[in-house]
Amino acid sequence: MPKKLIIFPFGGNAKEALMSIFDINSIRSEWDILGFIDEDGSLQGKDCCGVKVLGGREILKKFPEAQVLAVPGNPDNYLKRADIIQGLGALRSETFAQIIHPSVKISPDSKIGLNTLLMANIVVSASVNIGSHCVILPNTVISHDSRIGDYCCIGSNVTISGSVIIGDNCYIGSGSRLRDNIRVGKRSMIGIGSNVVSDIDEGVVAAGNPARIMRKVRP
Repeated sequence: MPKKLIIFPFGGNAKEALMSIFDINSIRSEWDILGFIDEDGSLQGKDCCGVKVLGGREILKKFPEAQVLAVPGNPDNYLKRADIIQGLGALRSETFAQIIHPSVKISPDSKIGLNTLLMANIVVSASVNIGSHCVILPNTVISHDSRIGDYCCIGSNVTISGSVIIGDNCYIGSGSRLRDNIRVGKRSMIGIGSNVVSDIDEGVVAAGNPARIMRKVRP
């Protein structure tokens, strides 16, 4: 029997997630998509591909059996991802969904956390550990022994080489390439198309080829 699912909030990541869920359901009927929720009242009643915004977080009380996929986060608010997700209330860990597109390749010894979305054509190689509450966009490669912390957003077409460590609450821009054995400190952002060849401090914005620190992140 399909599992009931609510997606939060109504934004770009949620729409991308919906496409992945449609692809999953085209192979096996896994998810009964109830709708989106969002605290922005102006969005209520809007829809994507026929799936509507049902209301705010109060909707969760109407469907206590439903799982939740919480996928906030963009370059402007990525540092608030944890607060936004935790704002849903004290949800049990089993309430959170894990959505993995059917085309994703995952090594059997890799680990993926709860409330994590992996979109189409991602490769997760041997002994990789992906934290909870992460969003990873299509066509990204995560090589052996790499670690991605909780609350991270990884763009599309990113190449993460072997034994890379990405701290909690980072944003890695689309098209970036990260050399093996480097660390990206927590709360840092890597700009689109950057080549990261050395460690990046925590709480900074870095970009370029090679990536250089541009500034501290703004709260």
